Amino acid sequence: MTKKPLQFVLCVRNDECDDLEVRKFYRRLPDRRAQRDGFLRVVDESGEDYLYPESYFAAIRLPRQIQEAVAACG
Repeated sequence: MTKKPLQFVLCVRNDECDDLEVRKFYRRLPDRRAQRDGFLRVVDESGEDYLYPESYFAAIRLPRQIQEAVAACG
């Protein structure tokens, strides 16, 4: 069984939201319904996953080694 790669996004704006830091990477969780509505589910600074406007983030592609290192940090 192949493990799906982790997905990360870069926060490019937060509109004064305390749970997101601009220029920080966040782990994106799959949520097709949210994405259809223009939102992304990410694990924010609270450590929980929440929906945020897709416009707050830029999609990025990290090499597997970096994905694993970031995921190991929490």
